[in-house]
Amino acid sequence: MSQPSLRHRLSSLIGSEQAVSDLRSYFGTGPLDEAVPFTFTGRRFEHLAGGGDRQAVANVVTADDLIAVQTLSVRVPAEVALDLLEGDLGVRLSELLSSVRFDIDMADAEAADLAEGSPAHTAWRVLCDRPGIGWVTAGKILARKRPRLLPVYDQVVRCLLGRPASFWLDLHGALRADDRALHRDLTALRQAAGLPATVSALRVCDVVLWMHHRTDHRKRSCTGT
Repeated sequence: MSQPSLRHRLSSLIGSEQAVSDLRSYFGTGPLDEAVPFTFTGRRFEHLAGGGDRQAVANVVTADDLIAVQTLSVRVPAEVALDLLEGDLGVRLSELLSSVRFDIDMADAEAADLAEGSPAHTAWRVLCDRPGIGWVTAGKILARKRPRLLPVYDQVVRCLLGRPASFWLDLHGALRADDRALHRDLTALRQAAGLPATVSALRVCDVVLWMHHRTDHRKRSCTGT
């Protein structure tokens, strides 16, 4: 029996009764009798220092960005951080980011904007090639700079979704299917959870998936690989 499509698997998880509750718990937006104390530092990922995609800094990796990715439980090695802030790596990444739109949602982008060889994918490769920067950290840095276009993606979510062949492209296809129905569902879920519009549809999706599987991931010793 074939696996359900990514579109249908995401719709099922996003449409679950638990999704709104998990979002409120993560971001601390629930009623006082329901809200969990601010346990999840990732609630500040997109908003720290005004966000990584604000126009003044959209094409530059800043110290604020490096702190922001730490809220998602990853750390950029000191030498790489210095290179991003003051060295050739920062210059190269800025050149690539200048060709990646910061004002567009993944659902409205073209596949070519995300495919291998695109500036976004090249930036991810450039980061992955640096010592101590794996695919998870590279993705989180880019999600900080382009939160509407590029998703946070880690071992927990990859494990839950069964390791999609090309997550960016597979997610892009799922978001655009049926006249962007999944994207609309995510923005409606964001509103239901009381989150601001500055939390992207991609981030809503990531948090719902991560919250759904994080406990089982630890209990089962899932590898996520």
